[in-house]
Parts: sequence; structure tokens; C-alpha cells
Amino acid sequence: MSDHNPSRRSFMQDCSLGTASLLALQSSTLLQANEASSRPNILFIMTDQQRFDGLGANGNELIQTPNLDRLAAESANLQSAYVQSPVCVPSRGCFFTGRYAHSHQNRVNYTPLKKSEVPLQQYLQELGYQTSCVGKLHLYPPTVEHAKQTGFDLLQLHDGAGSTNPYSDYYKWWKANDPYAKRGNYRDYISQPEPGKNPFRTVIAEEFSETHWTGQEARAHLRQLSQSEKPFFHYVSFWKPHSPYDVPAPWAEMYNAVEFPLPSELSLDDIKQLPLPLQKQILRFTPQYDMDHDKLQWIYRSYYAAISQIDHEVGLLLDELEQLGQAENTIVIFTSDHGDQLLAHGLVGKNVFFEESVRIPFLMRYPDRIQPGVRKELIETVDLLPTLFDLIGESTPKRCQGQSFLPLLKGDVNYIPKEAVYCENVIPEVITN
Repeated sequence: MSDHNPSRRSFMQDCSLGTASLLALQSSTLLQANEASSRPNILFIMTDQQRFDGLGANGNELIQTPNLDRLAAESANLQSAYVQSPVCVPSRGCFFTGRYAHSHQNRVNYTPLKKSEVPLQQYLQELGYQTSCVGKLHLYPPTVEHAKQTGFDLLQLHDGAGSTNPYSDYYKWWKANDPYAKRGNYRDYISQPEPGKNPFRTVIAEEFSETHWTGQEARAHLRQLSQSEKPFFHYVSFWKPHSPYDVPAPWAEMYNAVEFPLPSELSLDDIKQLPLPLQKQILRFTPQYDMDHDKLQWIYRSYYAAISQIDHEVGLLLDELEQLGQAENTIVIFTSDHGDQLLAHGLVGKNVFFEESVRIPFLMRYPDRIQPGVRKELIETVDLLPTLFDLIGESTPKRCQGQSFLPLLKGDVNYIPKEAVYCENVIPEVITN
């Protein structure tokens, strides 16, 4: 026998050590799995360009949002929540990193976050969560391949520049399923609207609209995620009510009888009282009020209709969560990436620091852990990530710049709120600090 062969005693000792190491590894893995399975799920619902008052629960008596109003009644309704940038991509970067735009450095649309930035879904994936995204990610180049590298296990994207984006899963689905996609000329139709009809309506039927598709795929993902013992993070992002204000029937007719009170027109004297960058922003373009009165009314009717359609899909999604037996162990968040001026101060869209652009709806529900009711304290969107980590029992990542408001959600009377919020933008026509 060779001198290098182990003795029976040393061989048995090595086997014992190996078995002990394997058992320790298995125990550690089992412990991690048990810890992961005990954590709550997270359902994060986001809209694009929905103002704070685009919700019945926030005092708007004209808008019809019964499902979101029900969610608001069961949630902490954070009525002083402000975005850190009034632009889509930078704002979403703040939500997902817990860092201000000047820190994550994604300050304009259509640019990816730096690879050094770790987004929420990647943190959660490392903690054992299943991660899913349906809809408008609007953080990275709009392909599944790129998005998978950022921490999502499941993806169905409707991203970027609208429903004709060739990288969009929605667009591919629409082309394959909607009979209208194979006939007619969409551009010719919308350029010649019928008199008295909503000029912003779409010829695409509701069942083929991007809002319906997002809700449909979100429910499918939810069913798949619920089959696992692992907790899930499910990000559902609707493209609307972002312009263009095209809405399918029957939603397009929902507010036909409503005469909306329009914001007061700005005189030149009014404009001169504003900071110079805002004067340039308003005067640079053709004044929005040059449109006829009816068209201005249709902007409001279509904007509200888009929100009501989203409300319908959110209701179906919450019902699905309940039917799957997941509602009690799921943190539900509903919010938007920024607001819309809707003619206030002579502007449409966003990019500015008026309340209409930077104040957003923000609801959080977690049965028995979050106390329902209205909260008036100031909240920044960078605060969401540390608050979620508090709720799931994990330490906040050191790079995060937000602060947890979990004590506020629990109704802690000793909670000390922020005294100010910070918002920034690099578009030259607006003030940036």
C-alpha cells in the first residue's frame, strides 16, 4: 500500500468532518429559506403622470376611482408625498435606489442607471424574493435581456416611446392579436375625428389596450408567483394617464357629460411674476389655451378616463390577490412617478416644481402592520426603500439616502417628520434646486 494512502482512522475523521460541514451548510440554507418564506410579499403598483388629486379618496369629487378609494380606506394614505424629480426616469431611479437623482446620476429620460447602482428588486432577489415586472419599467434600455440583468426574474415590458416600440412585449402581443393591427391606417383615423366625439379616443378596443394588457399580464404573473413558497416582489407599472390622451371605449365616453372647471388663464402680467426659467418654459411654446374650449375639456375627460380604466384593472388585481389567499401577507403600494400640470400655470405635462407636477398619490397597505388613515406628514419617494426594508425586518442598505417612515405608518405619536422635501431637474428652463 502506498505511503500516501490515508489510514482507516484518518479516513473516518475526514468523512465525519465532511458530513458535519455538509449538514451545517444544509442547515444554513434551510434557515435562509425559512427566513425568506416568512417575509411578506410586496405588490408595487405605479402609474405614470398621475397627480395627487387624480384620486377620489384625495378629495376629487369628479373622478371615479372606486377600487383605489377602497384601497385608500384600507391603507395609510400619505397625502404629502413628493417626488425627487418631476421627470419619469430620474424619479423612478429615486424610488428604486432610495437615492436622490444627483447621487444615482440618472437625471434625464432614456438613460440607464449606472451599473454601480443597486435597485430595490436586486436587493430583494438577493434576500430570496421572486421578482417580477409587468408594464413600463422605464429605468433601463427597454429589452427583457437588459432588464433581467437588474434583478427581475419575470418580465413583460411595455416600455419607452409608446405602444409602437418594437422592443415592447405589449406591441408584439398587440400585433399578433388585434385584428385592427392588420388593417386600416391608425394615423389617418385619429387625424380626422368625428364631430362631437372625443378627439383623443383610440380605435384600439379595450381588450387590446396597453392598460388592459398590463392588468391581464400582472394577474398572470401573480398566479405564477403565488405557486412558490418564496415571497414575491411584483412591480406593476401602467403607462397611463401619461399623454397622449388616447383612451378606448367605453372609458373614452365616461366623462362626456362632465364640464370640468379649467384653471384660470395666465396673463402676461401673471407670467412676469414667475421666476425667469418658468417664464421661458411657458412662453417658449404656443400657449395651451390657444386650443378651443371643447378640446381643453377633452384633455381633462380623457385624462380622468385613463385613470378610471387603471382603477378597474387595479381592482381586478387586488381581487386576484385576495382569491389567491395572499392579501393578508402582502404589502401593497400604489403611487405615481410624478404628476401633470393639466393647464395649471399655463402648462401641460411635468418638468416643473409646481404641486401639480411633484405631489403624488401614495397608498400603503399591510393588514395588522400598517395603521389605515390619512397622514399629512412630508414624505419623499427615496424613503420608500428603507421603509420596506424595515417592514420585512432587514437593515437598510448603507448607500440609501432616504429614511424609514415605518413609525408614521404604525401611528407612532413620537415620529418626527421631515421639515422639507428636495426636488431637482436639469432641464434648463426650470429651476434646479
